Amino acid sequence: MLTFLTLFCCSWCSPMTNDSIPSLNQLNYTVERALDWDSLFIRNSGWFGGDGIFTIPFNGVDTPHEGDSTLIVFSDTMAGDIRDGQLQPGFSMIHNSVAVLKGKEPLKENIHFYWNTDNHHAPATLFEPRTPAAGKADYYWLGDGFVNTAPHHNIYIFAYRIRNVSDKDFGFEEVGNALLVLPAHSRPPYTAQRQLDTPFFLAADSTTGSGSFGAGIFVNTKAAGAPHPDGYVYVYGVKGTQKAVMVARVLPADFENFGRWRFWDGQQWVPNIRHAATIANRASNELSVTPLKDGRYALIFQVDGIGTAVGLRLGASPAGPFGPVIKIWECPEVKENKHFFVYNAKAHPHLSRPGELLISYNVNSFDFLHELPASPHLYRPRFIRLILH
Repeated sequence: MLTFLTLFCCSWCSPMTNDSIPSLNQLNYTVERALDWDSLFIRNSGWFGGDGIFTIPFNGVDTPHEGDSTLIVFSDTMAGDIRDGQLQPGFSMIHNSVAVLKGKEPLKENIHFYWNTDNHHAPATLFEPRTPAAGKADYYWLGDGFVNTAPHHNIYIFAYRIRNVSDKDFGFEEVGNALLVLPAHSRPPYTAQRQLDTPFFLAADSTTGSGSFGAGIFVNTKAAGAPHPDGYVYVYGVKGTQKAVMVARVLPADFENFGRWRFWDGQQWVPNIRHAATIANRASNELSVTPLKDGRYALIFQVDGIGTAVGLRLGASPAGPFGPVIKIWECPEVKENKHFFVYNAKAHPHLSRPGELLISYNVNSFDFLHELPASPHLYRPRFIRLILH
């Protein structure tokens, strides 16, 4: 069923100063389930669940229906077998995996999943921390990534160093930020990969919670197909319990030169990460920023981190200002089961049709190990289409 919504101005939002750019408070759209993409990830053997799901076009062009294949990266991943709707013994969870999708359509015969295997041929995590800062028990959850066409077509993927702890609500905490560098044209298991510690993790202080960059990437270059390219790669971060969004930018050729990165302080681009301003809040730890045909930018996220709605804010530029939250989709999974929660919505421009945005969000359970046998397909991405009018 289509849901038609038109949002009008909020009195507290500042009007646009450039009359040529449409309002940041109003959007005409419909939303529908993308059942074809949903079904791609309903699987009964091998990979049967995962979160994260960032999508990276191998050719580096991130516009609707461009490219011929896609790298899909997952964080925690479930592997095993489901028969007649029943989860079979011997399933396992690993901390990250990838898939490669050939073509632009969600066809099961065109997607293949990859991870490592241990000495007993059981599934094992694909990317394990091995930077100088990594602890023995640390593991990676994966952030956004892109193909850097300047200069070598390497794939860059952010990786969050996670450590299990007993004094946190969810039993883990992020302790560092790393960058995975996969050589051009390489394929799993990426034996030639490089891993770099980055300075893009913000430890918690007395006023804010911790923060980290890599929640989303917008490549605003001609090579990536951006409609108004300025030549920079914009990297978004999220910090604190308010899920405050920050943004940095850097030229593609300088991506590994962390001293060349600049952070938006609300007025200008500055070298000090501690001066990064909040450009939006109530976001999620994974998100996306996508240019629209009318000159605005769509920030897509899960409202309030694990709220029930997929949210959108309209922006005047990749760094804002951004308008109010527009709730474009109420996720039905949280009404179907009181133990389920939804999180980390984002758009996938190059897998979208012209005039639309394909959007995913993740589903999990507060009582995961109890719910999984009863609902073995719960832990997989869900998809919707935002159709712009």
